[in-house]
Amino acid sequence: MSVRAAILGCEGQELTAEERAFFRDANPWGFILFQRNCGSPEQLRKLTADLRESVGRTNVPILIDQEGGRVQRLRGEHWKKRPAAASFGAINRQNPTAARELTYDNARVMAEELRDLGINVDCVPCIDVPIEGSHDIIGDRAFARDPWVVASLGQAVIDGMLDGGVLPVIKHMPGHGRARADSHLELPVVDTLRTELERSDFAPFRALAHAPLAMSAHVVYSDIDASAPATASKRVVDEIIRGFIGFDGALMTDDLTMRALKGSLADRTRAAIAAGCDLVLHCKGGIADMRDVAAATPILSGKALERTSRALSCLKPSKPFAIAEAQSRVDQALAQV
Repeated sequence: MSVRAAILGCEGQELTAEERAFFRDANPWGFILFQRNCGSPEQLRKLTADLRESVGRTNVPILIDQEGGRVQRLRGEHWKKRPAAASFGAINRQNPTAARELTYDNARVMAEELRDLGINVDCVPCIDVPIEGSHDIIGDRAFARDPWVVASLGQAVIDGMLDGGVLPVIKHMPGHGRARADSHLELPVVDTLRTELERSDFAPFRALAHAPLAMSAHVVYSDIDASAPATASKRVVDEIIRGFIGFDGALMTDDLTMRALKGSLADRTRAAIAAGCDLVLHCKGGIADMRDVAAATPILSGKALERTSRALSCLKPSKPFAIAEAQSRVDQALAQV
């Protein structure tokens, strides 16, 4: 079956007939959910089942951004508020071993919750390294300003997700923490020398390059390629992401609709694929826009097919785990932060 190198969204809490027909024909690799799609556990289980039925693949990846803190798509009466990554960084300052264990526990509990809803990919961990004066778009979504703390706690998230039967996505490769602008709204340009970026910003990604999936950053690194953000830069993808970092997992773009990118959606799609991204991500739903993206997106083949297939092979049954006890440990520790 030919699968298109795209991850797409839907507009509401249930699929329309038009969406079903479009997804059947487009056959995207996966889907992504946002708060607009999440009403209740029962509704979400039906929606994820319907998305899978629309493409006829039981293992289709269904993604969500469930980080905790400001970035949490499951909200309201049905779902527990999750802590931001920086909370675990605060624990790390006192007890690094406890921080790793609690970060694992939190990720493991979240994975259980997501898997129960039919969601099998979470866009965590955020392993960006912020600096003084950088834009708050990352802020407390980051574990710390120390790249090695970020790598350590990021690994705990990866382990917790995988043990819970959910694929993690490291982001935003090769690093959004230093940016002084929000890429949702404008194009950030980082002028820092490559040598410094390799020592700091890129270091957690290099340490966690074995992750199955990664999301690109819509950020220009002018000392590497001043002409294009990483998502659309073949030089950044080849020399930094695949080269220096050594990542050979499946690389997806951040959302194509973000204002950091220029040109039509079709232009953005083609630029990302030409740069070496394996998958393009379109989050907003909307049939007309998704048709434009799908028309410009190739069928998965070659290395991109290998990488996405290898990522899916990392999905394993959840390991036995005392969920309630783990949640209690996390709650008690965070109450003292």
